[in-house]
Order: sequence, then structure tokens, then C-alpha cells
Amino acid sequence: MTAETASFFFHPAAFFAVGAAGAALLPRGIHRWLLPAMAVLAFLVMVAISQGEGGANLHLYWLGLDLNLARVDRLSIIFAHIFALQAILGCIYAMHLKDRWQHVASMGYMGGAFLCVFAGDYLTLFIGWELMSVASTLLIWFRRRRESTAAGFRYFLVHTLGGLALLAGIMLRYQATGNFDFNPVDPTALQLYDWLILLGFAVNAAVVPLHAWLPDAYPEATVTGAVFMSAFTTKTAVYVLARAFAGVEILGILGVVMCLWGVFYATMENNARRILSYHIVSQVGYMVAGIGIGTAMTVNGACAHAYAHILYKGLLFMGAGCLLHAAGTANLNQLGGLARRLPLVFLLYMAAAVSISGMPFFNGFISKTMTIAGAAESHHTWLALGMEIAAVGTFLSVGIKLPYFAFFAKPDSEMHLEPIPVNMYVAMLGGALLCLVTGLFPNLLYSLLPFPMHGHVEAYTPFVTALHHVEFHPYELFNILQAFTLLGFTGLGFYLLRNVLTPHAQRNMDFEWFYVLIGKAFSLLVSRPAAWIDGIWSEVYRTLGLPGLKLGAKGASAFDVAAIDGVVDGAAKAVGATGRLAARLQTGDLQHYAALATALALGIAACLWWLG
Repeated sequence: MTAETASFFFHPAAFFAVGAAGAALLPRGIHRWLLPAMAVLAFLVMVAISQGEGGANLHLYWLGLDLNLARVDRLSIIFAHIFALQAILGCIYAMHLKDRWQHVASMGYMGGAFLCVFAGDYLTLFIGWELMSVASTLLIWFRRRRESTAAGFRYFLVHTLGGLALLAGIMLRYQATGNFDFNPVDPTALQLYDWLILLGFAVNAAVVPLHAWLPDAYPEATVTGAVFMSAFTTKTAVYVLARAFAGVEILGILGVVMCLWGVFYATMENNARRILSYHIVSQVGYMVAGIGIGTAMTVNGACAHAYAHILYKGLLFMGAGCLLHAAGTANLNQLGGLARRLPLVFLLYMAAAVSISGMPFFNGFISKTMTIAGAAESHHTWLALGMEIAAVGTFLSVGIKLPYFAFFAKPDSEMHLEPIPVNMYVAMLGGALLCLVTGLFPNLLYSLLPFPMHGHVEAYTPFVTALHHVEFHPYELFNILQAFTLLGFTGLGFYLLRNVLTPHAQRNMDFEWFYVLIGKAFSLLVSRPAAWIDGIWSEVYRTLGLPGLKLGAKGASAFDVAAIDGVVDGAAKAVGATGRLAARLQTGDLQHYAALATALALGIAACLWWLG
């Protein structure tokens, strides 16, 4: 096993491996500070790397395979940059936890994400992919509720199926190409193995109709686990889609379906974290659509929106987590009237709410509008229109409905509230400031995009079009007026429909019904025929097999008595007789012994004479 690197590179995943080991072995007073320190070191490494144009590679030669553990270019840099930044916020948010195993799982989860982002080959990618799957499942189970255990099993089952599809595609691709290189795919020449790999990626991206695991599992995760999960699983999937499948047209259509599907269900939900989970589906839809359209501007928009989304979605889940921590529930019908008792939670939540809604001066505005504008410029008018409609639903459900029913809607609440740890407020404040700063100064984000607006770099894929049309200015008068107009009419619509949108204590069925149908069909087509065959076999066995076994047992018993016991008993009797004879001959008389020896010698001599 040998390794080499084209230029210096220290893999950020190593920091999270150290953090996981520290969380498992060190006293809480030490490891609670070690974890954010490791995230800070990872971020500093990413800042240093982002100052260049990439180009580092870390190769590992093992068992005849060339594994590229660290392919560094502008696409991997922007995702690793925001992953490290969100890791800092998430670790600060979780500093109060006494359950060390939650820390171990979260550090392993983030380490897996960094393995995926820098993977230059499919084997390294698959290792990181499965590490994320296992660690995130633990973040659900560690809530230690019956519902969480069940949701964790469903989550792991779905991701196992997605991982198997990915692995099948990888192996078929290796059989066809002879290598595991993780490179862009020609969108006009997809092979069977490419479709299997795309299917595996689509599961983690929560592409409709493969998305039901997300709103099922995320609301059941631990308070801090949901914050981490909102940032990494789907965005890692966005990264690999952008890396391998930019320009695959079906992704553009599926992305817009995700945008609309997510907001539709979010407007009906009651649980705050389930509402936010549906909006992950919706917001990731913008990214998937931008990747599928495949122009430089829409891919830039997808990456920018992933960056912004990680910040504001993490902050949204932090706010919902504070409600769950303080009130013991995230159901809107049980909340209300908390604005005066939790004013900081409300204000910091609203910073994220207006960000996801695309309000000017916040980061969602500078990323979402880029994707929509890119879709319109590339003549994908219907896709652009679908994304605009989804933006209205986002503000309606996350920007107005959720905070209205959680913080207002009722008289001042008198329910008992647990105190919220200071570190949770610190993390939320950091997230809110980043949402505002990146919105006010968009070039801080735009300078990290894979296709820079100024200057030229070699494209990471040859299948992205319109490389010279990437310049975008969000703060044009038309964009600002359009945003405020949509938000204003959405607010008016909510005021008129607020009684219709009142949350109720129910869970709306999504594609779970289809999964249940598949289970019933499996039972009907497989389990019942198998049970019928098993019943027939049991009857045959009872009628013929069991009597035959009994007859065989009787024969074996008879053989044992007649043959085996006879031989053994006969040998034992012979040995006993010989022993008794030898005992009689041992008289102690020397004359007797001499006579016997003489007789034996004469007998031997007679035999020799006879034979001779």
C-alpha cells in the first residue's frame, strides 16, 4: 500500500475522526470543547485551500487499485467550505449534550460527508456514503423513543436499498470500464450502470417519489441530530449529482416537482420539524433542477443555493429544536403565545425564515434567484415558473404559518418551559449573522462558485453549457421589486386563509401509502404463496417424512445394538477374559514362571520346526 499527493493536502475528515475518538474516550469537560475545535480546524484548512484554484490529489495505491481520496477543485471546495462552517455551528449547538454517543455519531457523520465531497473514485465515495447512512441512523435512534426506533429502521432500510443500487451501478461500471474513477457522465449516453448510480444518488437527494424517508425520519431525530442531518445528507447528494450528472434533463423536471411537492405538503403539516423536512425536499428541488438544466449559471445557482440552504435550514432546525427542548413538543396545535417568553428564539428563527423565503438582503435571495434566472435565460420557462410558485408556498408555510402558530395565534402561553442552554443561542446567532452577511455581500459566496463570474478556470465537466454567461447581479431593481411583490401577496393570502391553514393534530399520508401498497403486494404475491407452499410441505413432511424418520431411527437403533454394541461389548469381554487369565498366572512362584517360560519356548520352537 503506497500513497502520494500532487500538492500538500490535509484531509478534513481526519479532524472529525479525532473528534469521534475524543468524544468516545475523553471526559465530557474536555471533549465538549474538542468537537468545535476540530470543526474550526477543518474550516481553516478549507479557507486555506479555497485561496487557490484547487488541483491537489491524494492517491492511495492498494490491492492494485488507484484510489483518489482527495480530488480538490472548485466544486468540491465550495461544498467542503460550507460543510466545515456548518460543522462549527452544529458542534456549538450540541455542546450541552451529556450523551457522548450522539457526539460520536455526529462526528462520524460529518467525516463521512467530507470523504464523499473529496472522493475522486467511487469506492472512496461509497465508504463515505455508507458511513453517513449508519451514523445518521444512530442520530435518530439516540432519541430513544419508540417512534424514533421505528423511523430509524425505515430510514436505514431505504438508504440500504439506495446504497445497494449505487453499489450495483459501481460494480457494473467497473466491469464495463475497468476503473472506479468518479467522473462526469455524458447526459446523452447514459448506460444501465449510470442509471443505477443516479438512482442511488436520487434516494439521498430525496427526489420525489423517493423522498418519503426524509419527513418520516428527520422529525424523529434528536434535537441536535436533526440540525446535522438537515445540512449533510441531501447536500452531499446534490454535490455528487452536480459532479456526475450535470445536464441530465430529467433532473430539471424532477427538481421542479420536488419544489412544488414539498411546499404543498408543508402547508398542511402540523409538526414544525416535519414542515421543515418537507421544505428540505422543496429547496433541494431548486438545486436538482439547476443541475438538470445544466448551464453554468444554473449549476452555479444550485451550488450557491446549497451553501445558503445549509445555513438557513440549519438555523430553522435549531429554532424548532429550541421549541422542542423548551416545550417538549414541536406540534403547532400545542404551541402558541411564546413570542414574549422566547423572544430570541423567535427573532433568530425569523432570520432563517425570511432567508428561505428569498427576501432581499438575506442569502436565500442571492441564490434562489440565480437558479430561476438561469432557467429563464436558457428558455426553460415552465421550470422557472414552477420554481417561482414554489417560492410563494415557502414563505406561506415557513415564513408565516409556522411562526404565527408557534409564537402568536394564542394568548400568552403559561405552559412550562425548560431553560434553553446558552450554547444553543450562540449557534443560532452565528447562523443568523451568516445568513445576513452572505445576503448583503453576495460576492463572498459568488467567489467560491465552480464557474466564476470574473476570470476563467477549467470547467470540472465538459457537459455544462453557456460557460460565458454566468454573470448575475441579484440586487437589480426588477429582482427586488419582484421579490417584495410576491412576498407581499403571499402575506395577504395567508391573512385571508389563516383559518383554513390552522394546523390539526394529524399526519398527512405522502408516498408512504405507495410503500405500504408495495408491502401488501409483496405479502400477496410472495408471502402468501410461500406460506401455502410451506403448508403443503409441512403436511407432506407430517405424512411421509416424519414416519420415515421414525423408521430410520428404529433401524439405526437396531444396528447400534446388534453391530456396534456387539463389537464393542465383545472386545470388552475378550479384554476382560485376558486380564483375568493374566491375573491367575501371576502367582508369585518362580518355579511356576520358569515352567511357563520353558513351555512357551518349546511351543515356539515346535512352530518354527513345523513351518520350516
